[in-house]
Amino acid sequence: MLSRHGYRACGLTDFLDWLDGRAELPQDSFLITFDDGFCGVLDHALPVLSRLGWPATVFMVSQRLGQPADWSMAPDAEDRSRRLLDAAELGTLRDAGWAVQSHGRRHVDLTELDDEALNDELRGSRADLATLDEAVDVLAYPYGRHDDRVMTRARQAGYRAAFSVQPGFNRRDADRLALRRLDVFGSDSPTALRRKLALGTNDGSLVKQLRYQARRVLARLHVAA
Repeated sequence: MLSRHGYRACGLTDFLDWLDGRAELPQDSFLITFDDGFCGVLDHALPVLSRLGWPATVFMVSQRLGQPADWSMAPDAEDRSRRLLDAAELGTLRDAGWAVQSHGRRHVDLTELDDEALNDELRGSRADLATLDEAVDVLAYPYGRHDDRVMTRARQAGYRAAFSVQPGFNRRDADRLALRRLDVFGSDSPTALRRKLALGTNDGSLVKQLRYQARRVLARLHVAA
């Protein structure tokens, strides 16, 4: 649906170059990201995106590669849907033009860690993924949680950009350590997803769109909404 309406996914490097003013992107470009790196990314997302010729970025929990996601559900090593991608599977994504970046080492709330543990999560994840021949300098905060201390430590650890889960649009003056993203759920209809992208919101309802349009009309008429 997005492709039919002129949207185009860009790669992570192109997105960051655009933010820094080193490159231009076509109108209606957007970045696709996956946190955690469940096997479903390889099984279901890769075939669709490959047909479209679209890249994506997957943020991996570096000390849980090939293991069940023990932070969100009861571990079940036999259930592929609960397992994270392993090193070989990440190689398949890289060969398809995807980027592999950091989601920490253990998927913990970084704001709750002391300085030593925080540095281990941030620097350690970069070191872990470097063994896969990954140049890692972008982070997605686990649970989206961050504060000024975490952002400062992330910058000191060598990250040039980091993603939150705060909705909205990313402009060129955006804080590189607090980039915005929209949540996409399995329950979203194609039209709801398109509304999310158009409005920069996690609320893809028709009511949200109508209210947005009404505010724009009232603004043109100089009427307070």
